[in-house]
Amino acid sequence: MTNFYQDELHRPAFPYKFKFKFDGCSNCCVASIARSDLSFIGTWRDDIRIDQEAVKAYVGGEIPPNAGAHAGRDWGPFDIQKEVINICPTNCMRYEGGKLEINTKECTRCMHCINVMPRALRPGLDKGATICAGAKAPILDGAQMGTMLVPFIKIEEPYDEIKENIIDPIWEWWMEEGKNRERLGELIRRQSFQKLLDVTGIKAMAQHVQEPRSNPYVFWREDEVPGGWTRDINEFRKYHQR
Repeated sequence: MTNFYQDELHRPAFPYKFKFKFDGCSNCCVASIARSDLSFIGTWRDDIRIDQEAVKAYVGGEIPPNAGAHAGRDWGPFDIQKEVINICPTNCMRYEGGKLEINTKECTRCMHCINVMPRALRPGLDKGATICAGAKAPILDGAQMGTMLVPFIKIEEPYDEIKENIIDPIWEWWMEEGKNRERLGELIRRQSFQKLLDVTGIKAMAQHVQEPRSNPYVFWREDEVPGGWTRDINEFRKYHQR
């Protein structure tokens, strides 16, 4: 990216600065999701690899959890239910009969279980990246975290899909619509995340919604609703009149 975008680095025609940051995994050690206009976070989309014998070794105390990070302190015996299963944010794990099971469809790749038991759990082999857009520091309009734009994309040279389908249309929109000293995240807030989806050609997905019925980013257009809004409004009024 640095070599390819030399002209943009040295002679930017943008309304303001633009940052790429790259995290190897969801531990987010460089905090790309909070510090860059376009954040790349390494992830995977198949099953977490589980070594059941190593899981038993952790439970039996043969292998110290957290890669031995707390060596020298007596934290008591490792409790997989308390320290891993119950902390899973989507409750997608269970340990029964000496076997650990993970429901991949519910896993959000938070990395906690892998961090606690790195010799028993490893990321899947179908690897790529999640792309988030719009993070910035609190200069004008307050701090802003990146919003997930692409849940998963393969990272393969020469990276044309990322350059041509994501970066180029974002820059064209930002250069055309952005105000002076307006970061990408501020433009997204001003014109909506739906506009960002439109310019990149990315269809709205469930992963874009933070909470049902309260996320302001994704809207139905009138031409996407059979009968249009008028019918819905009339039905709404009739219901309340009854």
